[in-house]
Amino acid sequence: MTRSRRRLGQALVSDEGLTRLLARAPSWLVDKVPRDHRESDAAFHRRRRVTGAVSVLGAGLLGVSLSRRPNSPSFYALTLGVAATWVAGGVASGPLHLGWVQTPRATMRRPLLTPVIAGAGAFGLFYGAARVAKHVPPLDAAVTRVLRYAQQGNPGMVTATTLANGVAEEVFFRGALYAAVGAEHPVLKSSAVYSLATVATRNPALVLASVPMGLLFALQRRASGGIQAPVISHVTWSVLMLRYLPPLFADEPSVDDPSPAQPA
Repeated sequence: MTRSRRRLGQALVSDEGLTRLLARAPSWLVDKVPRDHRESDAAFHRRRRVTGAVSVLGAGLLGVSLSRRPNSPSFYALTLGVAATWVAGGVASGPLHLGWVQTPRATMRRPLLTPVIAGAGAFGLFYGAARVAKHVPPLDAAVTRVLRYAQQGNPGMVTATTLANGVAEEVFFRGALYAAVGAEHPVLKSSAVYSLATVATRNPALVLASVPMGLLFALQRRASGGIQAPVISHVTWSVLMLRYLPPLFADEPSVDDPSPAQPA
C-alpha cells in the first residue's frame, strides 16, 4: 500500500508540474486542434503490442550502435538500422497523422514555421548548456564521447544518419507510441519511454537531453494531433546541433579518440 501511494504521489507531482508548464507555454504548444483519431479496441491493442516489441528492439540496437567505433561501417549500418526499426514499427502499428495548427483566422494548415522556430530555440538553450557542460568534467566527457562520431566521421554519412534517426524517432515515439499509451497522460508516458530508450546508450548527456526534448516533441504532438511539427523541430534542432556543437568541443583532446562513445 505504501509503495502504491508513493507511485500515486509521484504521478500527481508529475501532473502538477506538467500543468504549471502548460500554463506558461505559448498557445501553439498548448491549444489542441480538433481531431478524431479514434480506433477500435482491436486496433488499439495491436498498436500496443507492436510498439512494445519495437521499443525494446530499437533501444537494444541503439545501445549497440554507440558501442561501435566512430566512422566504422558497422556504426553507419547499425544507426541506419535503428532508424529503419523505428519507422517500420511506426508504420506497422497503425495509422499515423501529420497534424494541423490553427491560424489567427481560424483556418487550419500544416505546421511549418513555428516548429522551425521551436527547434532553433531549443538549440539555443542547449548550446548555452553545452558551454556550461565544458566546465563539468563528467558532462564534458559524456558530450565529447558523442561528438567523436561527428568529429571523426564522414560528414555526409553523419548528417544522413542523424537526420534519418531524428525523423524516425518522431514517427515512432510521437506517432505510434503516443497513440499507444492511451488518452491519460500521453505526454508524460511517451516522454518517459523515449528517455528510457535513450538509457540504452549509457551516455548521461544523451539521457539528459532526451527529457526536455521528449517533452517538447510530445507537447507538439498533443497540440497539433500529428508528427509533422515534432519532425520539423527535431530536424531543425539536430542540424544546428550537428553544425555548431562539434566546434565548441574541438579543443578537447579526447574528441579524436577512436574508441567507441561509451563510458570507460
